Amino acid sequence: MSISFSRRSLVACAAAGFAALMTGCASVPAPVSLTETIAKTPSLSTLSGLIGSAGLADTLNGTGPFTVFAPSNEAFKAVPAKTMDDLAKHPEKLKDVLRYHVVAGKSVAADIKNSKVKSLQGSELELSKAGEFVTVESAAVTTADIAATNGVVHIIDTVLIPPAKK
Repeated sequence: MSISFSRRSLVACAAAGFAALMTGCASVPAPVSLTETIAKTPSLSTLSGLIGSAGLADTLNGTGPFTVFAPSNEAFKAVPAKTMDDLAKHPEKLKDVLRYHVVAGKSVAADIKNSKVKSLQGSELELSKAGEFVTVESAAVTTADIAATNGVVHIIDTVLIPPAKK
């Protein structure tokens, strides 16, 4: 039994295949700003709310690029209630804590080296990498390289508290 295709059938099949392929590609969401990226990530809902209350949305919507080491909801649950209450009462402290998680420039996990980088808060953060495992201070990166139009987000397992200012 032989199967024969007419030229018209082949063109129609090729066109249908191409259309299906393009539709599949079109469903991949385009990157959005860091603030929107964080807001659209369910495990970062606590951080998203705090960014709004600290007035950092404009900064994270800026041209950047920025790298955000974003504490997960679970990381925020591990912070003592007394500390969270204090941050809620003192917006400048909250802003400092959140800016401590952000550095200028776009650093994807593959580019991270053992080094110190200056946070937007002004203090340095220690970055370390062993194979594919990345840490920032005492926090481990649990999800790396979430792309945004103006930078990149790395989800971390710990809320980092900046050193006391001297």
